[in-house]
This record gives sequence, structure tokens and C-alpha cells, in this order.
Amino acid sequence: MFKKYFTFEKSNGISPYIWTILCILPFYFIFQTSSTIKIIVGILLTILFFIFYRIAFISKGWPVYVWTIILIGISITSTSLFSYVYFAFFLAYFIGNIKDRIAFITLYIIHLLSTSISINYNIVQRDELFVEQLPFIVIIWISVILLPFSIYNRNEMGQLEEKLEDANKRISELVKLEERQRIARDLHDTLGQKLSLIGLKSDLARKLITKDPEQARNELKDVQQTARTALSEVRKMVSSMRSVRLKEELLRVEQITKAAQINFVCEQNFSLKGISLLTENILSMCLKEAVNNVVKHSGASSCYVSFEQSWKECVMIIRDDGVFKGDQEQSAKGHGLLGMKERLEFINGSLQLIVNEGTTLLITVPNDVKQTNQGEFK
Repeated sequence: MFKKYFTFEKSNGISPYIWTILCILPFYFIFQTSSTIKIIVGILLTILFFIFYRIAFISKGWPVYVWTIILIGISITSTSLFSYVYFAFFLAYFIGNIKDRIAFITLYIIHLLSTSISINYNIVQRDELFVEQLPFIVIIWISVILLPFSIYNRNEMGQLEEKLEDANKRISELVKLEERQRIARDLHDTLGQKLSLIGLKSDLARKLITKDPEQARNELKDVQQTARTALSEVRKMVSSMRSVRLKEELLRVEQITKAAQINFVCEQNFSLKGISLLTENILSMCLKEAVNNVVKHSGASSCYVSFEQSWKECVMIIRDDGVFKGDQEQSAKGHGLLGMKERLEFINGSLQLIVNEGTTLLITVPNDVKQTNQGEFK
């Protein structure tokens, strides 16, 4: 039980050794007094404080207010009778872990005011034991001011990170669902019609096999050709589903441009950070489509590919020295550029076409993981 408790405290950035000292320290102050009654009262108050403190941690709703007020009362009593102000640190930690904002603000103000009043009262009384530990009391008072907000903000940040993680998981599931639906549509469009055609022609061939064998043979040839076409389309579809890394695609692009006698220039030693496999796959497909356009339509003698990345986005630049055929706005809808735009929109990317002494494509995608160190991209 104690091991679990101290692990919890340590996970919140406070050493368990500090908690151990603060739990033992009240008894030192209690036994400084010569009155037996005060010693008994002090021991009872200390035991009750830790019991109520534990109960307060597991309470929810309005009982939190009740237990906190009781704990504040014990803390003030301990400060007045035994010059022990360190229960205020326990309360500061507890209040910081309250999730409800209204309850947090209310109890924070009550605790800060009561602690400040009790400290000032003891200073005015000039209690010798209290004055001797004044530097530590100042530290505790500062902790009462700052610690609750520090813990509250950290817990809130943790909750936001959990929500973000859940949202990312949900997005991942939606992406998978969308991909399954896309595959289902592609399979239906690719195979549905052809399988229906195969079925119809097979039935027709079966009926004609005795009446008109020659026509039956022709129908069976059509069935065979349709089956081959369907198989070829399925292979192409499966091939397009495989993830392709940018460096692998660059090697293929280099082979294609070399075969087309186009000088290919690319920054080989690039490293993309914060880019998921999905984003890299889409960039690879866009690169493949863009270079195919260069080879087929531009008449270029050189093709240049480069990458630029900042802390929030990555830009892939494909430039050639060829001639862009047709009107820029109308042509942007053809040559596979519309398909590239649709793919990029899926990951919140964008495509910009620039025609000026050649053609330049600027493909911009956001980083999936924002980099905290902006300087590493400079």
C-alpha cells in the first residue's frame, strides 16, 4: 500500500523522501511541548489529519469541501499550538489534484488566506520555535501559492494529452475504415461487372454448345479474356495499395528518367522528421505521378526533385525545364493532377502549380508530429 502511494507521489514530481520527512516531522514539534495534554492532542490531530487526508483523496462531489475545511482547521490548529505549518504543504498538493475548476479555485483561496493569517499571527506572537524556522515557513508559503497551480496545470495537460491520444486512435480507426470502404468500392467496380459478364457468357456458351459450337467457342474465348483482364486489374490495384517509401520511389524515378534520357537531379541525403508512413506513401505516389507527367508530356531535358522541411510542414518540389502544354488552370485538372490533389486533401496537404520557364510543382504536407525544437530545421 505504502509503495503504491509513494509511487503515485513520485510520479507527480515530488520525492517520496520529502513526504516521509513531512509525515514524521509533526511528532518532533509535538514533543517540544512540556504539556502531556498538548502532546496527546497533537498526536490525535496528526493521526486524524492523515486519516482525513486519505479520505479526502478518494471523495467526490461536495464531501471534498467538507474534508478540505476540516484539514485546513487541523493545519491552523497545529500551526497555532505546535508551530507546525507543514500540513499546509499536504493541503497545497491535495488542492492541486482537484479536477473541478470551481472547487479548485474556491479551496485554493480559502487555504491561501487561512495559511497566510495563521503564519502572520504566529509571527506577531513571536513564538520562538516558529521564528527559528522562518526561512522554511517562507518556502512553505510560496509552495502554498505556486504548487496547486503547477499540479493542476500538469494534470490538465495530462488529460488533454490523453484526449489527443484517444482522438488520434479514433482518426486511425476512421482511416482504416475509409481504406476498407475504398478497397470494397474498387473491388466492386473492378470485379463486379466482369464477374457478371463471365457468368452471363458462361450460361450462353452452355446453351450454345450443342446448337452452335463455333459461337460457344467464341463466347468462351471472351470469358477467358475477361477473366485475364479482371486478374490484371486486381494485380494493379493490389500493387497500388502497397506502401512505398520515398527513397525507394526515387530510385524508380531515376531509372525512368534515365530511360527517357532526362537528366535527374535529387538531394539524396535528406531525412524527413515527423512524417507518418501514410503521408510518406502519398508523397511517393504524387512523386511518381509528377515524374510520369514530366516524361510523357513536358519534353524536358532535366528534372529536379528537392525537399524542404520546417517545424510544421514538409514541401516536396518537382521542377523541370520542359514546356507545360495547354492552359494552366485547365491542365491542372488533367495529367493526374486532380488525383494528386485528392490524395493530398486526405492528409490536409496541398498542391501548387507554377509555370515559368518550365514547370514547378510544390507539394506541401503538414508534419504528423510537430517538432518542439524549431532550430533543428534551420
